[in-house]
Order: sequence, then C-alpha cells, then structure tokens
Amino acid sequence: MFALDCPDPRALAAFYAALTGWSVFADDDTWVEVRGDAGPVLAFQRVADYRAPQWPTAEHPQQAHLDFDVPDLDEGEARVLAIGARKAAVQPGTTFRVFLDPADHPFCLVLNPEVT
Repeated sequence: MFALDCPDPRALAAFYAALTGWSVFADDDTWVEVRGDAGPVLAFQRVADYRAPQWPTAEHPQQAHLDFDVPDLDEGEARVLAIGARKAAVQPGTTFRVFLDPADHPFCLVLNPEVT
C-alpha cells in the first residue's frame, strides 16, 4: 500500500480512480483506498494543515511520487488534464512528463510503448 497525505481524501481518491481505472474502497472522511483487481493499493489520508509539495523546489519537497507508464505521452497528458491534473511548469525530460494531482502531489507519465 502507498498512502498520500492530502486535505480531501475522497476527492484525491476519485482523481486516482479515474486515472487508473481502479475502484474506491474503505471510504470515510479521513481514509480512502483505491484498488485494482490485484496488486498495489493507493490510500489517501486526511491531514490537518496539509502543506503541498512544491516541485521541484526543496522548501516543500515532493518526498515521493508515482510514475504511470503510458504508450503515448500526448494521449496520456490529455487524459490526466481532463480529470483534473495540472502540467508542471518544469519538464526536465523528453521520455516523461510531470503533472500535479489535485492536492499538488507530483506524478509522472512515462513513455513506454509496450504498455496498452
């Protein structure tokens, strides 16, 4: 399980459920989980006075981030923007793109032509 702190666990779980195609479980005001048929679980935990990461600065570091393989970066970008992500101002590579989820956690779409 991988848990992310956030101000609104239901909203962030809905975002990642839309991104991954997984389902929402263990839904309450302080803890929400998103799961697929097998494998990892993403959890979202309400934190009072949440301070969002400020990627790529060290003042409020990202601490951790998620990478998602996609077969096409442009199509992946359109999809995550449509569900509420924002493209990060700094884009340090050409085979991946950095985005911010609704709670400002950075995550990457990574080009992998072998995934479907």
